[in-house]
Amino acid sequence: MTSDWLKKWNTKFGQTEYAYGTRPNNYLKEKLQTLPTGSILFGAEGEGRNAVYAAQQGWDVSAFDISEAGHQKALKLADKNKVSIDYLLGELPDLGYREEQFDAIALIYAHFPPHIRSGYHKLLHSYLKKGGTIIFEGFGKDHLEYKKNNPNVGGPGNLESLFSIKELQSDFPDYEILELKKTTVELNEGDGHVGTGSVIRFLGRKK
Repeated sequence: MTSDWLKKWNTKFGQTEYAYGTRPNNYLKEKLQTLPTGSILFGAEGEGRNAVYAAQQGWDVSAFDISEAGHQKALKLADKNKVSIDYLLGELPDLGYREEQFDAIALIYAHFPPHIRSGYHKLLHSYLKKGGTIIFEGFGKDHLEYKKNNPNVGGPGNLESLFSIKELQSDFPDYEILELKKTTVELNEGDGHVGTGSVIRFLGRKK
């Protein structure tokens, strides 16, 4: 990844406050409650709010990100909540995860750079056990209009970094689709996600 991309996230996560708050994403929280606990991997986990929540619910939590600032704040949040998360720092192909290692994978606003995104999705697919679950929420292509009207809602400012249902179907073809839809949501996640946004939600079970 470029140094500019890394600098962006270290700057965002280098502030005292948690950019997206310390409470879990609502969609993640809702779906985790429907699954038996097991091993779960969080991609692009940033400051750790979702990983820490899952650990509090009894999951065996792994996570990764490229931001050292995010990593430090995630471990601090885990310590504050008296849970443990296995949080690795670096680029996904270098982290040593194994095929069919996890019962679930969570991608919550994991907007990887467009040129590596499909490759990362395919790697993550390989790390999921058969019968395992993907929980996904990310900004959709329609989100640019919402961001234009309200920059505080956050999210990427370029179309190619946003998601479509078709792209997710292409990247994750071998799934029983439990939910796959475009919807609008009211976000209140720290100062980074505030207001109405357009998202894609995907819940899938690996065949």
